[in-house]
Amino acid sequence: MKRESVNTKQACIAALSIGMIATHLVLRFGVGVSEFSANLPLLMTLSLGGIPLVLGLAAKMIRRQFGSDLLAGISIVTSILLGEYLAGSLVVLMLSGGEALEGYAVGSASSVLRALAKRMPTTAHLKVESVLQDVGLAEIKIGDELLVFPHEICPVDGTVLAGHGTMDESYLTGEPFMMSKTPGVQVISGAVNGDSALTVRADRLAADSRYSKIMQVMQSSEQRRPRLRRLGDRLGAWYTPIAVLLGVAAWAASGDPVRFLAVMVVATPCPLLIGIPVAIIGAISLAAKRAIIVRDPVSLEMADACTTIIFDKTGTLTYGKPKLSEQFCAAGFEPAEVLSLTASLEQYSKHPLSEAVLAAGRESRTILHQASEVRERPGEGLHGTVAGRQLQITSRKKLSEEMPDAALHLPPHSSGLECVILIDNSYAATYTFRDEPRVEGPSFVNHLGPRHHMNTIMLLSGDRESEVQYLARRVGIPLVHAGKSPEQKLDIVRAETAKANTVFVGDGINDAPALMAATIGVAFGINSDVTTEAAGVVIMDSSLEKVDEFLHISRRMRRIALQSAIGGMALSIVGMVAAAFGYLPPVAGAIAQEVIDVVAVVNALRVAVPPKSLTDFD
Repeated sequence: MKRESVNTKQACIAALSIGMIATHLVLRFGVGVSEFSANLPLLMTLSLGGIPLVLGLAAKMIRRQFGSDLLAGISIVTSILLGEYLAGSLVVLMLSGGEALEGYAVGSASSVLRALAKRMPTTAHLKVESVLQDVGLAEIKIGDELLVFPHEICPVDGTVLAGHGTMDESYLTGEPFMMSKTPGVQVISGAVNGDSALTVRADRLAADSRYSKIMQVMQSSEQRRPRLRRLGDRLGAWYTPIAVLLGVAAWAASGDPVRFLAVMVVATPCPLLIGIPVAIIGAISLAAKRAIIVRDPVSLEMADACTTIIFDKTGTLTYGKPKLSEQFCAAGFEPAEVLSLTASLEQYSKHPLSEAVLAAGRESRTILHQASEVRERPGEGLHGTVAGRQLQITSRKKLSEEMPDAALHLPPHSSGLECVILIDNSYAATYTFRDEPRVEGPSFVNHLGPRHHMNTIMLLSGDRESEVQYLARRVGIPLVHAGKSPEQKLDIVRAETAKANTVFVGDGINDAPALMAATIGVAFGINSDVTTEAAGVVIMDSSLEKVDEFLHISRRMRRIALQSAIGGMALSIVGMVAAAFGYLPPVAGAIAQEVIDVVAVVNALRVAVPPKSLTDFD
């Protein structure tokens, strides 16, 4: 909120400056009033806009923060002392306009997430002894019963108590299918209800819901300052002394202090104050159109400096959609019946393997039954009743702990993923799955070295060694770390980042620490609010091609931003020399600087124009 108020203040100062400068020109050249009357609007601009800006710059100087905007402050003070009010007002306009644009650049980083937040309902239908009351979200307590009408947006995270239907969670999870809902199944805030009303128990406060987390992501994004803007300050570190020395020399040689002001006005570094934020805005806009959300604009600057890229396995180098590859059924159980019962229960689960079972059921035209008493607690597997039979879908490890005798009948461990199925407390089957690598994986990985100077390419996963090595061979990654916990992943990423700038690409909650530890964290999709919050870049349309597009957008943005900044400063130096020799008085110098600004901004706007191609691998 503080940043928003600052941005609004700068925008108001810029708008005031434009209005007062226009009024001054009309009074002086249109109406023909006295010079004092014509200067009143300019004095208002310098009083209401210039003084706050100068005080802000003075505070920075006290904190020993010497940026490129210091020249603008010197110009404003000098113009007031010398009575050159129009020149001073033009500098106020340039400085306030540049800072407002910078604030807009940072705010634009989360524009798509802001759009998500706007979809959230403001009220919910609370059930109190069979009577419905519309209440605000802040009034909902854990355990409250809510009614979600057909096609409404679910207001909180909770559990279905009554009703059968579906919810569209694609806007939150990225999964392109409807999720079935029945008593005992969880719902998430922001999901769109289907054709049936559902009674839901609130499991979280609205402030702790998925949507609330997304809003927190948006707010944290707006509070970050682009590092590339600070690059402007570093460029100004040598530009500012040159401008001041040239201005002082012109004053000393001519004996005219107006020469100093003229040099300072021309020297106002608007290519840095405006050109770089415009380039950032353009890059963020172009990325958003390509389904790439840049949460932290620093990522745009740093991507081209990264020489190590680290991949998580599932959902990044693979599609994250395992397929049922083999079914091992115990004696006395028919494969078709087991698949029918299992798929009937899996349709209420969000586990990655659930969709694989359902897909196998659709392919074999399996009949699905309605399930009841569904529960899926972390670490306990999936439980429920289907067609009067008790089902439990669990893991090999869990079965070995709870039913060691039944575990003796399990088939040998395969290299793929698997789940174990119990029917009426008896071992029934083992399903194995394979998550295939993305088609573009090998070509993408192979081009990272020669095209993006990635010296180290690593696969880092919590999956078993055999599964990870299988994928690494398929896509061509030589460096592999398998079976790693989130803590071990974090240690590895920290160690690599200490040696070189890193990009980490992941999509799961267990990737969040690594995403934060890397120089740049790239998250696929928005399957988890935790992952999205940890990442600097979010790839909405999950594909390796989008990662390549981001790398190219970053490189192109940095190149064009430096062109605008350095080219604008070079033109300003030419103008400063002319002003030092008396060929550009302060007002003419301000106008010349505005022309330079236009050239720098027009060049920076090229960032938003998509080139013919943003990828360079086959």
